[in-house]
Amino acid sequence: MLDYARWKYALVSIVLLVSLLFAAPNFFGEDPALQVARKDRAAIDAAGQTAIETFLREQKVDFSRSYLDKGRLMVRFAGVAQQLQARDAVNEGLTTNYVSALARASRAPEFFRSIGLRAMPLGLDLRGGLHLLYQVDVNGAVTQLLDSYEQDFRRALTSQKLPFNDVSSFASEGKVVDSLRITLPPGADADTVRAALLKVAIDLTYTVSGDAQAPVIIASMSAIQLRQRQDDAIQQNIVTLRNRVNELGVSEPIVQRQGVDRVVVQLPGVQNSAEVKDILGKVATLEFRLTDTQNNALEAAQRGRAPLGSKLYFHRDNQRPTLLKREVIATGDQLVGATSGASQDGPQVSVRLDARAGDEMLRVTRANIGKPMAVVFIEKRREITEVDGQKVERDVTTQEVISEATIRGVFGNQFQITGLTQSESRELALLMRSGQLAAPLFIVEERAIGPSLGQASIEMGVNALLIGMVGVFVFMIIYYKVFGVVASVVLLANVVLLTALLSMMGAALSLPGIAGILLTVGMAVDANVLIYERIREELRNGVSPQASIRAGFEKALSAIADSNVTTFIAGLVLWVFGTGAIRGFAVVLTLGIATSMFTSVMGSRALITLIYGGSKRPARLHI
Repeated sequence: MLDYARWKYALVSIVLLVSLLFAAPNFFGEDPALQVARKDRAAIDAAGQTAIETFLREQKVDFSRSYLDKGRLMVRFAGVAQQLQARDAVNEGLTTNYVSALARASRAPEFFRSIGLRAMPLGLDLRGGLHLLYQVDVNGAVTQLLDSYEQDFRRALTSQKLPFNDVSSFASEGKVVDSLRITLPPGADADTVRAALLKVAIDLTYTVSGDAQAPVIIASMSAIQLRQRQDDAIQQNIVTLRNRVNELGVSEPIVQRQGVDRVVVQLPGVQNSAEVKDILGKVATLEFRLTDTQNNALEAAQRGRAPLGSKLYFHRDNQRPTLLKREVIATGDQLVGATSGASQDGPQVSVRLDARAGDEMLRVTRANIGKPMAVVFIEKRREITEVDGQKVERDVTTQEVISEATIRGVFGNQFQITGLTQSESRELALLMRSGQLAAPLFIVEERAIGPSLGQASIEMGVNALLIGMVGVFVFMIIYYKVFGVVASVVLLANVVLLTALLSMMGAALSLPGIAGILLTVGMAVDANVLIYERIREELRNGVSPQASIRAGFEKALSAIADSNVTTFIAGLVLWVFGTGAIRGFAVVLTLGIATSMFTSVMGSRALITLIYGGSKRPARLHI
């Protein structure tokens, strides 16, 4: 007698019902939507939702409905025209407190969202948006670290009243700047200075050279430290880029490492690419320095060099020269928070420093009341210039004074920066909040995918999937009759189960993912073909129908397992080590192998046993 354990029927039924529940949100489709978030990252409440809805109605923007999602407001529209109209209205009328981003919202009923069920997100090639591939200047990260050591050395030697002439960075071997040179005046005690520096940075290697008339101390980084700093810079850049993307309000972004020194950023739904690129890749920071009032800035500008202990800068607005002391009071990486606002003096940025920088600012302002202090804005970028008829890339660093004011009172870790325009204050606050890049970024690849192209990709991919599945169904039904119908039902269940898994994991579906679904359907058919051909072979050998079914499933299992395990291993390797489209394909392929094994072996046998098993004694099988 052909029978199947009841718990296996229950398992198949439960898995299928749960899969239908998780996959259901994907079958309702999506509407154009606008995602609105607060600039201060606070959650939008019901009052904020009502205020935004009222504003849109006043601007005569038609929307179907809105709802709160993880502290952000999603507003749905009937078409793209209303979506773009709403975005422009929010960007113009609510830009002080809110940031908006184009998005897609599911048409699924509120019930699914209330229990946490969502449709799987669509990849960049299906939704449209911006693809950016950045090259990380890992050597620049080492230079930034040495610059911080330089400031720490200057501060330590000055506080301990140890004489020194200068602290500068240089390349000891090759082209990578990896060392600091501390030049001392004649007769200075190099050992005492070295001991003081060792307390500041214990992980550097110190060597004393020169003679008593010109002693020099070299502080060098080891090869291991260089590699560690470069890896840390890439990881910190990824975190900073994610923060900046979140500040922009982009929904479902992808920021991940690619290869040794590259970072890929995918922003679905983004269309204002110029603004996004300017914010994401900007290597900008601030420095707070005291003004050198003892020397003449105009004379230094005419000579083209600053006196010892000072640096020559120019104001951003009028290019007026000014001399600033080399000692840095605080830097951008010591910032804790920054918000833009308005004051009696115009737009301002309210800055909050960490404890260490706040103590230093308190000490400096207490000792220099009545003296000027400047804020230096430092930006690094890569430009393409033409040299001898050939285009050459070069790195450019711009250092400009954006604010210079007299210290009127003592302040610590909280103060304001003025002298900026409204747009400059907003951008500066965003960059300061999101963090400083540990190394410069340079775009090596840029692709903009329009939403119409993404929609066309979805339609072509879905059509390919439907045509392929229909073709398989027709062939299986004609060739295997009733067993072919069972195989078709099992294949549909396999697609539903795979969709549910992708939705549960939040894996983005892309064109390679659709190709993976097609391949999964083909592999699931292979498993059914192996089983059915084995059943036919048993029937030809004179075995009874029910015994043939039992033998077909049992004897074909080893062949099915062997073929799927090898493919599963290959897919797993692609999943772990692949990036981009390769990884998207591997995710679907690996999950598809697991679902096809379950549906082809357990689901197919459950259905066939229901039809031909139990007390039935079929004289022949429709196969």
